[in-house]
Amino acid sequence: MSEAPSHAIFDMRLARSAADLWPMLERLYGQRPDYAAFRAELEETLRAAWKARPADLRRLDLARDLEPDWFQRPGMIGYVFYIDRFAGSLSGVHERLDYLADLGVSYVHLMPCLMPRPGDSDGGYSVMDYRRVNPDYGSMADLTRLAGALRSRGMSLCVDLVLNHTAKEHDWARRAAAGEAAYQDMYLMFDDDTLPRAYEQSLIEIFPDTAPGSFTHYPDFGKWVWTTFNEHQWDLNWANPRVFLEILRIMLNLANRGVDVLRLDAVAFMWKRMGTTCQGQPEVHVLLRALRAATRIAASAVIHLEEAIVGPAEMLKYFGRGEHDGREGNLAYHNSLMVHYWAALATRDTRVMGHVLRTHFPTVLNNATYATYLRCHDDIGWAITDEDARDLGFSGHAHRAFLSDFYDGSYPGSFARGALFQVNPETGDKRISGSLASLAGLEAGLEAGDEAAIGLAIDRILMGHALIAAFGGIPLLYMGDEIGLLNDHGYLDRPDHAHDSRWIHRPAMDWDRAARAAADPATPEGRILEGVRAILQRRRSLDCLHGGHPTEILDSGNHAIFAFARRAPSGGILCLFNFTESWQQVSGPWLRYQGVTDMRDLLSDTTVTLHDDALLLPPYGRVWMS
Repeated sequence: MSEAPSHAIFDMRLARSAADLWPMLERLYGQRPDYAAFRAELEETLRAAWKARPADLRRLDLARDLEPDWFQRPGMIGYVFYIDRFAGSLSGVHERLDYLADLGVSYVHLMPCLMPRPGDSDGGYSVMDYRRVNPDYGSMADLTRLAGALRSRGMSLCVDLVLNHTAKEHDWARRAAAGEAAYQDMYLMFDDDTLPRAYEQSLIEIFPDTAPGSFTHYPDFGKWVWTTFNEHQWDLNWANPRVFLEILRIMLNLANRGVDVLRLDAVAFMWKRMGTTCQGQPEVHVLLRALRAATRIAASAVIHLEEAIVGPAEMLKYFGRGEHDGREGNLAYHNSLMVHYWAALATRDTRVMGHVLRTHFPTVLNNATYATYLRCHDDIGWAITDEDARDLGFSGHAHRAFLSDFYDGSYPGSFARGALFQVNPETGDKRISGSLASLAGLEAGLEAGDEAAIGLAIDRILMGHALIAAFGGIPLLYMGDEIGLLNDHGYLDRPDHAHDSRWIHRPAMDWDRAARAAADPATPEGRILEGVRAILQRRRSLDCLHGGHPTEILDSGNHAIFAFARRAPSGGILCLFNFTESWQQVSGPWLRYQGVTDMRDLLSDTTVTLHDDALLLPPYGRVWMS
């Protein structure tokens, strides 16, 4: 690509995104005397990043400009893992790409891989150098090579980038601690605790057990520092345009290394305002819109996944509501779908699930989609509001307490094996840790040697995968879920992990188990692997599952069954999921009213026979009807 056309393309992209960039930055920083210099430096940064962008990535930019829905297509299937626990190193990941390809994966999310601080690093989210990879995994050159290998297979690479804070060992933080005023202004530092005490009146502690409070005093340099998450994670001052510029340079460096998806971590906390929780402030969305505009200019193949595990009303803002609609994040986690999957399994009742997903979520998103999942590296917080509970006539507090008791295994008759996380005795809030398979009952079934319980657990797992594959968005599999990896209770024997129950569901990949699963489909792991592969294969073949088609939540007339329709112009499908261990039915007239004509299950590719003009669903049965 010659320099003249290249220059013209950059200018056109700059003009295309100008309305999403400059007005946002003027709103945030326009009153500062250094704004004009900042704006000029920002434009030069964008031009330099574009000029340095490799030719194959520029071609990818053009391809995705022509196909802007590439991330919404049903062929998008994600897989998420810690590098060391999956394959030891970035080089080891190369050796496992055939495994991912056989599974049907087209989106690979490497859990935090940038250089963390030594010792406790909050699972890698306390980063001391954004331009280096954790040396235990390899080098930035290794990451670049892996990105190229994935791209050659049609796979996209997602990497975490923490926006709210850096490690206190970061060069910026070291220079701030040494007294350099310019670097102190990149963080939120105070000479005494007057303002910190005032802010804390309305803040919510994130880790009350292990890191109480939101500020830390450092006597060696005489400052109080805002530390939302941990003492070693210093919050950045996004009111300073220098922070915007430096973080953007980091983003564009990763983009030019071949990263397709930037998972922007802890975005809700980026802007502070006295008298609020300092989460999800309006300026956060202005910042995120401007950052997205900037990457669209210099690396338009890249999209943003904004990590904000919040309630529906707040989560939807990260896709852009109102003035930012369709102009902010491209992906966000559908935490509510995950939470209500587990809640409905415990209660055997989908009414709350249907109410929340119907009431709080639009049927379709503008230029964006969800990342759907059943489990991830984090705990489960029971994000079920008192208001939604009251709408259905019960207590939200009691319901949340029941779910915690059910999934830590203490509730009579529970099939789950989990562990409590961050118990708050004042509020009664109890979150849950545990792997997908163990929470779904496989661990308990295997311990008891109960074949019926094992079978039910496998069906819960497969029903869940059929749900996230059809709902709309990119389904994400957390490492090992496809082979029923169980809880790792050995985390208690490691002093650096024992204090954090989330390590129970972060086991190392069991490649022996994976080999057994592939070789013997009669084993529990083999049954899960075969079932997951079949679900993902069917998903890839159905254009009606494109993320741009509406998802309409329906009432089937049976509280045990969760129902939704994907309304596509070429013909939609009706998806039904039985959340109980007993047979359930849906009436034939209702099916026909929803547009089902062929009585064919597209998931199993078989014709469905009605009995007494009713569809019968077996325990944890799932169908995609046309």
